[in-house]
Amino acid sequence: MDVEKKISLQDNVKVKLLKKCYTNREMSWLQFNERVLNEAGNPGVPLAERLSFVSIFQTNLDEFFMVRVGTLMMQMNLKKEICENKTGMTSSQQVKKILDRVGTLEKKKGMIYEQLLGELEPKGIRIINFNKLSNQEGKLLEQYFDAHIAPFLSPMIIGKSQPFPFLANKQLYAIVLLSTIKGKKKTGIVSCTDRVFKRLIEIPTRPGCFMLSEELILHFISKLYPHYYIREKSIMRVTRNADIDASDVKDEDMDYRDIMESLIKKRKRLKPVRVELSRNINDKAKKELSGFLDISSKHIINVNTPLDLSFVFELQNYLRNKSDLFYEKRIPQMTTELDTRKKIIGQIEKKDVLLSYPFESMKPFIKMLNEAAEDPSVVSIKMTLYRVADRSEIVEALVDAAENGKEVVVLVELRARFDEENNIEMSHRLEDAGCRVLYGLGRYKVHSKLCLITKKKGEGFEYIVQVGTGNYNEKTSRLYTDLSLMTADQTIGADAAKVFMALQKGEITEETDKLLVAPKGLQNKIIDMIDEQINNKLNGKEAYIGVKINSLTDKHIIDRLIEASMAGVKIDLIVRGICCLKPQIPGITENIRVISIVGRYLEHSRIYIFGKGDEEKIYIASADFMTRNTLKRVEVAAPVQDKRLKEKIKYMFNTMLLDNEKGKEQIGTGKYIDREENGLYVNSQEIFFKDAYDAIEKKKRV
Repeated sequence: MDVEKKISLQDNVKVKLLKKCYTNREMSWLQFNERVLNEAGNPGVPLAERLSFVSIFQTNLDEFFMVRVGTLMMQMNLKKEICENKTGMTSSQQVKKILDRVGTLEKKKGMIYEQLLGELEPKGIRIINFNKLSNQEGKLLEQYFDAHIAPFLSPMIIGKSQPFPFLANKQLYAIVLLSTIKGKKKTGIVSCTDRVFKRLIEIPTRPGCFMLSEELILHFISKLYPHYYIREKSIMRVTRNADIDASDVKDEDMDYRDIMESLIKKRKRLKPVRVELSRNINDKAKKELSGFLDISSKHIINVNTPLDLSFVFELQNYLRNKSDLFYEKRIPQMTTELDTRKKIIGQIEKKDVLLSYPFESMKPFIKMLNEAAEDPSVVSIKMTLYRVADRSEIVEALVDAAENGKEVVVLVELRARFDEENNIEMSHRLEDAGCRVLYGLGRYKVHSKLCLITKKKGEGFEYIVQVGTGNYNEKTSRLYTDLSLMTADQTIGADAAKVFMALQKGEITEETDKLLVAPKGLQNKIIDMIDEQINNKLNGKEAYIGVKINSLTDKHIIDRLIEASMAGVKIDLIVRGICCLKPQIPGITENIRVISIVGRYLEHSRIYIFGKGDEEKIYIASADFMTRNTLKRVEVAAPVQDKRLKEKIKYMFNTMLLDNEKGKEQIGTGKYIDREENGLYVNSQEIFFKDAYDAIEKKKRV
């Protein structure tokens, strides 16, 4: 009994210690988005590029509300609220904290936006309102409104004959509180989004000075309601839940693609999760509005910037002749590891090659696919596609291969959020060309980036495999940092063949030799490798863990990392976004360092490093350390075996650890702080681009 009490006491102490180390997922994500916003206010970033960051902040926040807040709000309607598994917060508590934090971030965004506008003025760009216009300019804009905008508007008044309209997701509307001569109160709604008129309206007498069309509409809205007094008015924008689930549709007569098309239509009409107002309206009107939209008035947020910031990209076009306001132009370079005048496949058969985007070009991989499409010895190409470019050369290569008589099997994940429509269209294109198209795997999303080419070789066959950390997307390969491994290792090829065989049968992969494949063989093997490092440390051997991922939320992995830290294992984590683990807590996570890099390019590559010296294991992967990746998706991690490539990855990883220009370090309180400079400024992304350019110049000299 005493032993049982002791064990129970130890467990309770352990639980209390661990709770100090956790950060709520949603709060951590908002910290990440604040780091994005900080780049918009960073004077070290070129002015025109800072405009992009303020728009990205808003786009990120939109998606956060559509997905994460939407999910939490649905959970709030359950009989018993779900508690988050690390901090124990209920869905209601999380939503409350989110709304409070977003209110603070919106104020910060407003200050940064005003700062940007102030810095744009000397560059010849101004966004102005009617208070800054002369009478003559006001009349010119009124004429413009009458001729080019008013004819396309459809003002309505809410009443018995006109119920409150459906407000489309993220579209702009003017809401106006009206009174009749007799004092009867009404509410008017006007859609401000129309493809016919321009969003940015240039003031005729002031080149470079603009007014937003919704502000013009709001100013002259009395002309749309001539028989009413205007009491209050505001621009309004509704964000709707986007958390759709294919399991919600139960129709045996519909195939998977039809189900997804049905759900996409359904998503457009899901419940609101946020309402933004450009101006404050009275509490009674807010309550009425919340009733119309079936949302708590707490979700009505005042925003002191334009509600849709996408127009900043148009402003950038006006500034293109001022190169000093933009980043220096960078072009992905051809890898010096390959000779593009020769067959890529033949070179891969002799050595493994690792491409690093966007510093190196994706073209060698595309060339390899085109070669496979034409090569008489190639019998099949199999790929998993999650997100592809609109005009994809990769899809065209697969189409050519099918038309040339190759067996082409493509798993198109139709549940790639917000890319569903593009993927559905792509699946039709592939099917029409004769490709065999698979649509996901039941309850598991297929998020792996895996390509398998099978060749006839004598009496047998040979595999060429490509495993990546990012999507087969030519556009994002120039914007995201990713890694792509091409290898002729036949054991890896056999593993990849097992993965595709399982997918074709609607099953998951159970056992592999070299690849780590979720959901059955990734999380458990990661934990095993952490345990190996713990044992190494306890036995007096070198022990080390280095991980670069986008997010860290998997509690099982987090807890094992904490155990490794407590055992004395040095752990370096480069986590761009969500990190639910607090480092640098004495006696618990003091051996863990957490770095986040937010820079010109979106950090997207995933690297796992375990051990030192001869026992060192290095993987690149499609999976973050999130439960959704490790246990609920098909993900693939591939070992990097070539010593040259191992050194390349370690060099990149260690350089990122030193980044003190775009890298922020998390401290024990969970806050992210600037890093020490020590007289040396390190911007890892710029260094990697310089390396790629220098390698080309060196090759030319040779």
